[in-house]
Amino acid sequence: MKTHYFLLVMLFFLFSQMELGAGILTSLGRRTDQYRCLQNGGFCLRSSCPSHTKLQGTCKPDKPNCCRS
Repeated sequence: MKTHYFLLVMLFFLFSQMELGAGILTSLGRRTDQYRCLQNGGFCLRSSCPSHTKLQGTCKPDKPNCCRS
């Protein structure tokens, strides 16, 4: 019975969020901003977008710009 409680506690700590984004299951099923940018025909640049393109958002976590023509 102690083994069951131990496993239950370990699972609780494994899947709980100690702080924002620290949980293991938080990113499952989500697409990254960079992936969404590229899928929508954009590209990521660390500098500002060229004049013939439009800013669509960011490509986190580094936060470069997502530009699209």
